[in-house]
Amino acid sequence: MIVDAPLKRYMRPGIVHFKAYPVESGTGPIIETLVKLAEDAFFAVVEVGWMKDPKVRDEARHILEQSHLEVAYAMQPALFSQKLSLCALDPEAHRKAVNQAKNCIREACQLGARWVRLPSGKDPGPEKREAAKKILVETILELREFAKDYGDPLLTLKVFDRSVDKEALVGPAQDALDVAQAVRRHYPEFGLVVDLSHFPLLRESPEEVIPQLRDYLVHVHIGNCYIKNRCHAAYGDLQPRFGFPGSEIDVQEVRQFFRLLLDQGFLNPETRPVVSAEVRPLVLGERSELIVANAKRVFEEAWALA
Repeated sequence: MIVDAPLKRYMRPGIVHFKAYPVESGTGPIIETLVKLAEDAFFAVVEVGWMKDPKVRDEARHILEQSHLEVAYAMQPALFSQKLSLCALDPEAHRKAVNQAKNCIREACQLGARWVRLPSGKDPGPEKREAAKKILVETILELREFAKDYGDPLLTLKVFDRSVDKEALVGPAQDALDVAQAVRRHYPEFGLVVDLSHFPLLRESPEEVIPQLRDYLVHVHIGNCYIKNRCHAAYGDLQPRFGFPGSEIDVQEVRQFFRLLLDQGFLNPETRPVVSAEVRPLVLGERSELIVANAKRVFEEAWALA
């Protein structure tokens, strides 16, 4: 082990609520499942998403306040489900995406979120990619100004795959870097969120990408993916449990990732960045409670071996 210290000395472990308990539609047993995570002292952070009912959001905020959990809000459930893109080249499509993003920021404020996750939107192809990146940068800065009146959460851009599932503009490391550098000129606190599960989807390696993006990295997600068989139900960016048969990420991969993040100084006792598990029950017979327990075991074992 590199450091003889508890995992929480170097990070704030989190969990993505709407994946662990699939409520991405913004409806369903949001409160009941949020309580289960809030009662689990392993987690310091919970990442929530779309909650359509304002009464549900109000109740959720009370739960989060009582439990002493820090909160991140992810726009993906609202944007992905409506096929909205923050880098859309069509003005009307872009307007709809920005309006929904602003609604998400209002929701995040009601929930007491410290951070708001944004996805870039769809990649328009190589000929229009630079134009889309310019639109995305301008959009992030517009949302930054809007967010100042709604709790002023830190906006973070999450990196997704380019060609397998989400087909996102951001995307490969170089495009992530281009956008982050452009936004930072006007918004120094802005940063990126990378997910261990997306490296295989992007055909990139953490050892290459993390040093490249290190100065812009604020949080990380740790998930899993399956890419061996296109006909398999788990194929793509679906966040199966760690150790899912034939999948890419288990204890050894998480151990290596922790080691890399330690070597790069990202995991450290001064800032203790958020490191969230993003996994979910995916196939018949899997239960959310067991998937959450799986993630905690993998985090602890990987840390002990790092």
